[in-house]
Amino acid sequence: MLKPGDKAPAFSLPSDSGDKISMEAFKGKTIVLFFFPKADTPG
Repeated sequence: MLKPGDKAPAFSLPSDSGDKISMEAFKGKTIVLFFFPKADTPG
């Protein structure tokens, strides 16, 4: 489990437009990741 301040592991995900976005594209920048359940399912 990551703790606040830990570096994110390398991964990539599809964006809402279908493009692939990887963490490498944000190297050296501060970002906020927000994950939510798909199709309003219990999460």
